[in-house]
Amino acid sequence: MISFVISLIFRLIYLIILIVVLLSWIPIFDVRKEPLASLVKFYNIIMAPFKAVIPPIGMIDISPLIAFILLQLIENLLIRSLMRFGL
Repeated sequence: MISFVISLIFRLIYLIILIVVLLSWIPIFDVRKEPLASLVKFYNIIMAPFKAVIPPIGMIDISPLIAFILLQLIENLLIRSLMRFGL
């Protein structure tokens, strides 16, 4: 049960990252208005450690891609550890 909840939390994080990245490509959306402003705040909290370590390459920010990969690894490790204990 705990592993299911953790999996849902990670899926929500992935979804938020994906939405903000896709909306950043579309200039007609104003990210300062709600509900996008809340998503962007949460996105910035999640991405702050990644952006501090991974500089943009030219005009391309690859930190969301690295975040997806690392978060996926962390999720898998957590889920496997919890499954060993039957949680």
